[in-house]
Amino acid sequence: MAGGYMAKLLNVNLTTGKIEEEIPEERLYRDFIGGYGVGARLLYLRQKGGVDALGAENTLGIMTGPLTGTPVPLGCRFVVFAKSPLTGGWGDANCGSEFGPYLKFAGYDGVFFTGIAPGPVYLLIDHGRAVLRDASRLWGRGTLETEDALKAEHGADARVICIGPAGEKLSLIAAIITNKGSAAGRSGLGAVMGSKKLKAVAVRGGMRVPVADAALLKELRTKYLRQLGGHTEWLGKYGTSYVTQSSVESGDSPVKNWGGVAIADFPDARRIGYEEVDRRRAKKVACYRCPLGCEAHMKKGSGEYSYSEGVHRPEYETIVMLGSNCLNDNIDSIIMANDICNRYGIDTISAGAVMAFTMECYEKGLITKQDTDGLEMRWGNHRALVAMLQKLCRREGFGDMIADGVRLAAQRLGKGAEKYAIHIQGQEVPGHNPIGAYHWVATYIANATPARHPQG
Repeated sequence: MAGGYMAKLLNVNLTTGKIEEEIPEERLYRDFIGGYGVGARLLYLRQKGGVDALGAENTLGIMTGPLTGTPVPLGCRFVVFAKSPLTGGWGDANCGSEFGPYLKFAGYDGVFFTGIAPGPVYLLIDHGRAVLRDASRLWGRGTLETEDALKAEHGADARVICIGPAGEKLSLIAAIITNKGSAAGRSGLGAVMGSKKLKAVAVRGGMRVPVADAALLKELRTKYLRQLGGHTEWLGKYGTSYVTQSSVESGDSPVKNWGGVAIADFPDARRIGYEEVDRRRAKKVACYRCPLGCEAHMKKGSGEYSYSEGVHRPEYETIVMLGSNCLNDNIDSIIMANDICNRYGIDTISAGAVMAFTMECYEKGLITKQDTDGLEMRWGNHRALVAMLQKLCRREGFGDMIADGVRLAAQRLGKGAEKYAIHIQGQEVPGHNPIGAYHWVATYIANATPARHPQG
């Protein structure tokens, strides 16, 4: 193998507890470049059609690519994939932070899970040795608590991906969380982990990813870092929140469950814009060897929403889906909602879409306070939004009806609610309007993962 791969995979049968190492042929890596390509090929070869997405025969894969864990700028991502319980087809989600590199440092390019464990488990990969451990004590805990507990047990150098209570309760919009707030959010793959009773994967290792020419790679890294230069200053300082105001005002972002117009329905996008977000920023955070550092932690919330210091800054998609899409201009409620989603393990794009759907159904008279547990789900009611989101994450009351996304929520509600459920094949649409940018049409409809954001 020329470089970029550890040339080993793990196959874990959760039903039997059997763990096997696999050394793939080099041709596999060359013909299907990247974690996405290798993962798609192996699932195509190994998994028969028609399996239950939440059943034992569905395979859940985690893969890295050839750049992951190398000095290449932005070489930090990993991809998770399986048959999606949300759409019924191929589902993938990818994420940055540090888990992907550390999976390779632990000795493996990827892990494939089949079966269903008899009880809650987590997989520990410690310097090339893999073992399943009991996770009963972690079941029911949030993602932040789970990560802290596993790091306390296995060391601060461990890196963890895990699900929260939403994934355990098989919410079809459940996400997989790492680093206390980075999400592999799309496709309902948190529910697939939950169905398998797989609470977490923890990795530790110190191996180096082989490269073909270390000297040339170092030279190229220096060259491209210099070229990046000032082109990314805004992203490094403000993250993706920088584009929020301009995107809302230009019509790129959703307004009023995709049925509104910013100038009439949401005239002051500055209230959720990057300046308001940045006033609450405590410090920058970067993924593994990333020169941009587009993530950040927030100061402790004050007043009505007293979120903890250090919660993750919401991304653009999160801000508009829980903001302009719901006519919510209270940025503190959006930061709070983002933290709730991270702790329970919920995709923020889908969460915002579900809240907007619920608000439109309420405003149209399809549901009342009696249905929504006494919450007035009117446009812009940020208090009701935060309260209902917590119910969704816990599958409590009306939250149980909407916990599987807008398509199933509309089917359960009836009364013509389908017209207000904005999705493609069951997956909620990301925060970019295809009317103004036609390339989104092909991306949303033709991509193997419906309604997929190109970057995640």
